[in-house]
Amino acid sequence: MGKDDIDIIEREACFRGFYQLDRVRLRHRQFAGGMGPQLSRELFVRHDAVCVLPYDAQRDEVVLIEQFRVGAMDKSANPWLLELVAGLIDKDEEPEEVARREAVEEANLQLTALWPITQYYPSPGGSDERVHLFVGRCSSEGAGGVHGLAEEGEDIRVHVWPLADALQAVKDGRIDNAASIIALQWLALNRDEVRGMWS
Repeated sequence: MGKDDIDIIEREACFRGFYQLDRVRLRHRQFAGGMGPQLSRELFVRHDAVCVLPYDAQRDEVVLIEQFRVGAMDKSANPWLLELVAGLIDKDEEPEEVARREAVEEANLQLTALWPITQYYPSPGGSDERVHLFVGRCSSEGAGGVHGLAEEGEDIRVHVWPLADALQAVKDGRIDNAASIIALQWLALNRDEVRGMWS
């Protein structure tokens, strides 16, 4: 099935700000054939995102950032999450440009190469956001400190961890956001190839 199997009856703008929320009334073709009943769904319309895991292949270290996340405030004992460098594609930029820009802004890092991991929808039941996920080649020597854009209220602490410690933090549940888990598990599976290319 494809887009021709969706009948958009009405799309209503419920909220417009940096993000937007639409209410969509639609029908779609069902697996048994024929069109299903009319549905009403709210759609959180977001810019696509770029997430990058900075990796020093020579030292076998990753660079993670820590910052407050309002989405974790009510459901986590500690809403300061360990994450990847990330940003939104909110201008006319390619994902690779966003990855390199955000690495400088959030972690004061220069990425010398990018390895595409995948693209995915983090929550397609209610949002159209698509994430472009990368591993970025960097030197972790001297990385650290607090960074971010003051005009955006960013307060971002940089951590350098051996890859093994980051993977243990995934296993322990200390790293509990999708992009970080996916990127770190991908690197665990592809570590030898990446180190062979980047060391």
